[in-house]
Amino acid sequence: MKIKDILKETTPHISFEVFPPKTDAGFESVLAATDKIAALKPSYISVTYGAGGGTSKNTVNIASHIKDDLGVTSLAHLTCVSSTREHVHEVIRKLKEKGIENILALRGDIPKESEFPLPDQYKYASELIKEIREQGDFCIGAACYPEGHVEAERKKDDIDHLKHKVDCGVDFLTTQMFFENSIFYNFLYKIREKGIVVPVLPGIMPVTNKKQMKRICDMSGTVLPQRFIDVLERFGDEPKAMQQAGIAYATDQIIDLFANGINHVHIYSMNKPEVAEAIMNNLSEIVAGR
Repeated sequence: MKIKDILKETTPHISFEVFPPKTDAGFESVLAATDKIAALKPSYISVTYGAGGGTSKNTVNIASHIKDDLGVTSLAHLTCVSSTREHVHEVIRKLKEKGIENILALRGDIPKESEFPLPDQYKYASELIKEIREQGDFCIGAACYPEGHVEAERKKDDIDHLKHKVDCGVDFLTTQMFFENSIFYNFLYKIREKGIVVPVLPGIMPVTNKKQMKRICDMSGTVLPQRFIDVLERFGDEPKAMQQAGIAYATDQIIDLFANGINHVHIYSMNKPEVAEAIMNNLSEIVAGR
């Protein structure tokens, strides 16, 4: 099923993200976590493009397993970074063979001390989106950044770039994580004014580990509201308490989004089925299909 059709539904839906293992040795453990998350009946599960692209072959395998063996719609990530044009064509061919209809097209994080782009690589997600659109009848998603892309000097420029990316053939957008819903609502207003009318899924990350936050903020430019900082300071050194508090904080964000007319929320569950299950249990009378 194409995600753009799922997004037409007006009842609350939750989707989750999983990521392939850093090495082939971890494949079975990731598959086990994916099976548990799929048992929660999310609207779909997205599969990232491996660690730095190194295990990207597992993206197609996991996405196929989700669709064929678990009966859940899957979304396969595909990035410009760590992929030659030839490799992108090969991945698209494999996705067609497996009957996977949904692709999230991303530039990806540029590895440090690496030259990018090389002559045989796509430089921007917009170029990748055009290529995917020409290669088949896929439902194409892309990323957006409510607080502005970390590399953009001005938010206005970032929204202009987003408009171009959407015009290249995007069916829906998923946001970078944020911890203050007003940031998302303001962003949605600004992009609608710009003429970006495709569905936008807010991306929510339940933070269950204090050490996650420095890396997250450095990479994404995410701003932490004071009430979230208070949670980190009070519970960050108590792992079980931090997990419970992080799940509660994310649940509160999701309920507020649903209450304000947002019908679909994507959760960065970090391959933690216990976190995904806790959130779904918190929303048991709210989310469709539960």
